[in-house]
Amino acid sequence: MIKYIGSKRVLVPRIVELVSGFGGDVRTVLDAFSGTSRVGHALKKAGYRVTANDHNAYAHCLGRCYVQADGARVREDALRVLAELREVKPEAGYFTETFCVQARFFHPKNGARVDAMRDRIAEMDLDPDVEAVVLTSLMEAADRVDSTCGVQMAYLKKWAPRAAKDLELRLPDIIDGEGTALMLDAADLPEAGEWDLAYLDPPYNQHKYRNNYHVWETLVRWDAPPAYGVAMKRADCKEYQSPFNRKGQIADAFADLCARLPAKRLVVSFSDEGYLPRQQILDILEPLGDVTAFDHEFKRYVGAQIGIYNPSGEKVGKVSHLQNREFIFVVDR
Repeated sequence: MIKYIGSKRVLVPRIVELVSGFGGDVRTVLDAFSGTSRVGHALKKAGYRVTANDHNAYAHCLGRCYVQADGARVREDALRVLAELREVKPEAGYFTETFCVQARFFHPKNGARVDAMRDRIAEMDLDPDVEAVVLTSLMEAADRVDSTCGVQMAYLKKWAPRAAKDLELRLPDIIDGEGTALMLDAADLPEAGEWDLAYLDPPYNQHKYRNNYHVWETLVRWDAPPAYGVAMKRADCKEYQSPFNRKGQIADAFADLCARLPAKRLVVSFSDEGYLPRQQILDILEPLGDVTAFDHEFKRYVGAQIGIYNPSGEKVGKVSHLQNREFIFVVDR
């Protein structure tokens, strides 16, 4: 899966363990802020019927691939399309000009392959789930040859060694069985269905995921948007606002969502780098039911471990700390 700030790769086994602790009382699970769908993918593999939700197009695509798509139905078609795409002749276009020339996230040779492959996908009129699997393959292939520290707010001053490698398409780890992928604002989820359990891993500070991963948003939408700044971010990065990214609004938004979600149980993940301290989260959750809290320490993302650099590659900030603490809260209403 793609490199991602806030990824729960290390915590996934623990989250699955906590969900499974409810036994047969939990069969359906909502992943309300699905991101890479790493958690939803693991829960689907564990046998749950999962709904993945995220308002960003790239994350919705990942949700369709890893949660909604039935591997038994789409695998053969996806393999056929990937084989065809490997034979497409590279041709530079918007992606190469924007993200390899004006910005330098990828080597132009790989940018030209992305341009040609993505144009071909747009022409193929694929089944939506097959298309999601193929787009995920292309996204992950580009991620393996990027020249960043894990986010798309800036690129490395010198090419990362992996950037010189050739882009390589691989079939994502799709799972047999059905699921659901939604593309809703989290505030609209209470009207979208009912679940035995909801997993919430909301944005927790000022950093917006669309800004951090705007290249993937453009790759999936393929809409050639106006772009700005050193990182050539999408113009709509300036427009979207979420209460979860605002210090004065996040508490009310989080409390409202937890109270209104039609799920008997909640599992909430939150970082100590977030706007809400541990006790405030407990104050919000405890009126809803019995709450159990767990703390886990892990390394910060690599960009935070090496310090802060300006667009010219000059170090302008020191590393403040190397470890984060992740809070997990389990609520049984």
